[in-house]
Parts: sequence; C-alpha cells; structure tokens
Amino acid sequence: MAGSLFLISTSISSEAKISSRAQEQSDWLLYLTPSLMHYFYVLRSKKDNNLYFGYSSDLKKRFMEHNKGHVVSTADRRPLELVYYEAYKSENDARDRERQIKRRAKAFISLKRRLKCSIM
Repeated sequence: MAGSLFLISTSISSEAKISSRAQEQSDWLLYLTPSLMHYFYVLRSKKDNNLYFGYSSDLKKRFMEHNKGHVVSTADRRPLELVYYEAYKSENDARDRERQIKRRAKAFISLKRRLKCSIM
C-alpha cells in the first residue's frame, strides 16, 4: 500500500531518490495500515434511519459485509451508510468504545450531539 505512493524509475534520476522525510512518511503510512488499526464505527440505515455500532480491524471489508447482507443484525436494515469512525491501535480500545456507546446513555447522547448533522 505505501509502496504505491512512490514512482519507481529504471533510470537514475532525482525522482528515484527518496528523501529522508518521504521515507519517514512512508514508515508512518505503513504503520497505519488497516491490519494494524482497529475501528469503532457508526452505520446509519437509509431504510429506517436507525444507527448501528460496531468495531472491526478491517473497516472497508466489514462495511461491505453489512451492505451485502452478511451481518444478521443489519441484513434487513440495508442500505447502510458509514457516518462516523474512530481508529485505535488497540483492538481492546475499539471494543471498549463500542461497549461504552452501547451501554452508557451519556456516551451515546454525547456521540449523537457530535454527529447531529451526519445522522439526520
């Protein structure tokens, strides 16, 4: 994924040289690959406007599973749109955030306030 950011040239030119800053950015992007991040996400049903909360280490794949009907809890609520997500280095942090939103009314209300324009 990070390798696609650089043009590789067979001739020796200044474009083929990667500066130390570009290398640092490349290292940073590699660090943020989906396999290393875990996501808490919010989906909104376009059918009934209800919200669904979840977490995953592959947000794009999980979103596709939801919209293809492969997730029992959202299969009859399709189509769905992604309205919000948070990225965490730790899977436990993403899972804890999901539990916090689902179990604590104040956390849910706070999140709804933050997303008021996105979920209406």
